[in-house]
Amino acid sequence: MSSSPNPLAVVLQHQLLRELRTLRRELEAYPDERLLWALPPGCPNSAGTLVLHLAGNLRHYIGAHLGGTDYVRNRPEEFAARDVPRAALLDQLGEAEAAIASALPRVSEEQMAAEFPEAIRDIHLRTDDFLVHLAVHLGYHLGQIDYHRRLVTGDRKGADALHPGEMATARREG
Repeated sequence: MSSSPNPLAVVLQHQLLRELRTLRRELEAYPDERLLWALPPGCPNSAGTLVLHLAGNLRHYIGAHLGGTDYVRNRPEEFAARDVPRAALLDQLGEAEAAIASALPRVSEEQMAAEFPEAIRDIHLRTDDFLVHLAVHLGYHLGQIDYHRRLVTGDRKGADALHPGEMATARREG
């Protein structure tokens, strides 16, 4: 491992954690936690399902593979589970946040340039490429969750997603 943090890993850590903070705000904005599991016509996944999927995804790929945790993913259960309480979903997001905060600062330049330890759908990718994919994947599903919440609650307000003040290099003028 390198002695100084990899710049891309640091940026990705900040981006992923910012998106997970937004995801927390989204979950907390549902006035009734049963709505997390609503499946309106045309929605293949509920917000609860997507949260389980994202937490499992990040804990597996970043926590277990890059951070060396003992997390074992059960992807089918991420999509099969129903009516998991909001508090349990938030706990799983907390575990994903901890995995990211622990693992990414330790990723070296060499690891970033190397092949990711697991093939993805039988495709081998460099670690840096795959980590960018994970960040985009999180943002994609976060947008779906935002629209799901608005659809099932009738609330038109956003959850302050993509706030530039939460970026790693943010500074105020003046």
